[in-house]
Amino acid sequence: MRVALILLILLSATFAHATVYKWVDENGKVHFSDEPIKNAEVVEFKENTQNNIKLPEVTVIPSAPSEPEEKAIDYKMSIVSPTEEESVRNNEGDVTIITNITPQLASTHQLGLFMDGKQMGSKQTIGLFKLTNIDRGEHNFVVKAFDKNGKKLASTPSRKIFVHRTSVNQPRFIRPQPRNN
Repeated sequence: MRVALILLILLSATFAHATVYKWVDENGKVHFSDEPIKNAEVVEFKENTQNNIKLPEVTVIPSAPSEPEEKAIDYKMSIVSPTEEESVRNNEGDVTIITNITPQLASTHQLGLFMDGKQMGSKQTIGLFKLTNIDRGEHNFVVKAFDKNGKKLASTPSRKIFVHRTSVNQPRFIRPQPRNN
């Protein structure tokens, strides 16, 4: 809006000092132009002739005060345990992921654990994640830090681990059978 107003003022100042030419065509119609045409005469303006251009009033509305932006913090994050390509042997499929974050997260920030690209559980404020009944096989874990608006602040490198279980279908407890002699 301000740019348009400035352009309008500059153009009006240019036209105020421009030479105006007048001519009559073969049909008797009078024409005015700022460019000289054959048989055109210069129009003389009297001193009291003024170009009054009424400019619209411009009201500047102050922008709403915004919340102070949080200073960008360079978080360093890593998964401490389990180590890269570690085999976790647990027949119940229990896995504990421990992360290290420096500097400490702000109270409004949260951590999310992602296994094989899918978020596991809800976000939390501590870097200790306990998982149960994880299928056997290879899994990739990533922990991400988020601000209060859900914007990702930082992320750990992907950590590959292997979960070993005897069988997902095997019963948890085997009862001893009496001997028949």
